[in-house]
Amino acid sequence: MEYDRSNPHAVPPQVIVDFLKKIHPFNSLSDDALNELAKEITIDFFPRGTLIFKQDETEVEHLYLIQKGGVKLYLKDDEGVVTLKDYRGEGSYIGALPIIQNSRANLNVETVEDTFCFLLKKEKFLELLEQYPKFVQFFLKSFSQKLIRTAYQELRRHKMTPKSESSLYLFSVQVKDLIHREPQTIAHTESIQSAAQKMAEMHIGSLLVKDSGGEIVGIVTDKDLRTKVVARGLGYQEPVSKIMSSPVKKVSSMTLAFDALLTMMQTQVHHLAVEQGGRIIGVVTAHDIMVLQGSSPLYIFREIVSRQTIEDLYPISQKVPTIIRNLLEEGARSNNITRVITILNDLILEKLLTLLQDKMGQPPVRYCWLLMGSEGRKEQTFRTDQDNALIYEDTDDDNLRKEAEDYFSAFGKEAIEHLVKCGFPRCPGDIMASNPRWCKPYTTWKRYFEDWVMRPEPDEIRNATIFFDFRPGFGELLLGRNLRDHLAKIASKHTIFQYHLAKDCLEIRPPLTFFRNFIVEKDGEHKNRLDLKTRGIVPFVDFARLMSLRHGIKETNTLMRLQALEEGNHISRELYLEAKEAYEFLMQLRLIHQMRLIEEGKEPDNYINPGDLTDLEKKTLKEAFSVIGRLQALIKDLYPVAR
Repeated sequence: MEYDRSNPHAVPPQVIVDFLKKIHPFNSLSDDALNELAKEITIDFFPRGTLIFKQDETEVEHLYLIQKGGVKLYLKDDEGVVTLKDYRGEGSYIGALPIIQNSRANLNVETVEDTFCFLLKKEKFLELLEQYPKFVQFFLKSFSQKLIRTAYQELRRHKMTPKSESSLYLFSVQVKDLIHREPQTIAHTESIQSAAQKMAEMHIGSLLVKDSGGEIVGIVTDKDLRTKVVARGLGYQEPVSKIMSSPVKKVSSMTLAFDALLTMMQTQVHHLAVEQGGRIIGVVTAHDIMVLQGSSPLYIFREIVSRQTIEDLYPISQKVPTIIRNLLEEGARSNNITRVITILNDLILEKLLTLLQDKMGQPPVRYCWLLMGSEGRKEQTFRTDQDNALIYEDTDDDNLRKEAEDYFSAFGKEAIEHLVKCGFPRCPGDIMASNPRWCKPYTTWKRYFEDWVMRPEPDEIRNATIFFDFRPGFGELLLGRNLRDHLAKIASKHTIFQYHLAKDCLEIRPPLTFFRNFIVEKDGEHKNRLDLKTRGIVPFVDFARLMSLRHGIKETNTLMRLQALEEGNHISRELYLEAKEAYEFLMQLRLIHQMRLIEEGKEPDNYINPGDLTDLEKKTLKEAFSVIGRLQALIKDLYPVAR
């Protein structure tokens, strides 16, 4: 239901003053100013499920200060897909950004429990901004990166909580907003010298190249001039088509700056053409995004690419937490964070293995480095243990087989040592390419998976689940893809194997007692703490893995698996959205917890103290855990013997 604003209620001024004295920035006002302000404020009640703001429709006439209860803020696209942005509890506010921008509500705001809000009229709020500099600094921090960092210092004393109303920069700016001029072009037949002169005259770093029909067929950049012309001594009168990159990498004009950044990192380019309505309207560069954000993952990306020795890679991973902190400040959700971590870690691995291969010489046969566990799912957080393996081609030549075995044995061991020095801890279970058991030819790996699937042993299945999330990471990726195809084919046909996985899924119960209290560790170093990973996140991962193997889905990422299951009508849309929202919340809580530990100089872990959570966070966490019960209920229906 939507909220009717026609009936706000008065409240004793002293109650309001006492409340305002507890929250920033109102606590900076004098007693006289607070007493005067209290006369302007009313209170209203919103039952659970009330839609206070409707995205793009509600005219925001008040600043809402949450006195009791809580709300969730979310976006809904044209197809009805909901993206959860934030939760707000007691002492928080809603409505500031639309008032400041003089716009309609930018998000849907819905109460998640019975909620009381103090209402301050829009005009009075704007007067406060004009009269008190501290109000401007607080409420306009989203418009200045410097002020975001200042706000972070305040937040860090309590708990890092991304604010959706300050989620500008990478997560709100679209690439079309970064374009400042029409795209500049050159004919493919014109000379390299002409291209250089045009770029110099216009102070730009790239030109789009057109063919004789006027179609964009490539791009030439200042880097091309350095590496393909000057460095190689290519004649300046050669046609520009000789040095252009083709086809041009494109993104939609509606693409967020963050997603454009990821595209640049994944494709290792620094220029993207921006397309709108079937035509290119401009070019966005890595520099544009770095200027926009200030402290970008592209800095680390460039550092990795530029390294010339393996040893030079060692300190780079230590810089990742700083980048992640900045992204969290700007409103990045857990899925965005893990994507960045995955890309950076993959790039470190690619550079390391390339340099190692150069050092050891060409391998005797083609190979593929496999990433497994959270690496395979692209769900790494901070300093995740290594889980990897190596697969190489079979050969009938005995001498070549022995040569391959010796080469990859040495290669795997040395690679693991370097990865450890790069900040990636060893796997406690020794599931690494340095272990001879996990450095084998393709046919051996096929046999491994066939044994696990066709002749499953309960204990071994539990240990082997990490292998079912593998993805190819480096080398001859087709070897890894073929193995994934083989696994998808055999796993979907063997129900006994699925029953074993289902039974394993049901081993972990939602960490709530009958009275909905949290189940915490009873003794040891983590006494009275909740294992967020094992008891909260793993059930979602296990469910997505089981259902994907059941239906032959080759995706490994948990959220992508859930989406594929919903798109294939294997789970309901309602269950998909509930699972997606709950899983993202748990991952967000985990990332923020680990970030705090790192900043305190401690090793990141997965054990949170429920006592440190706000009432709203506790409530949200309980709702997330309740989704586990619904997932397990579906498993019980599909695999009744596994109960």
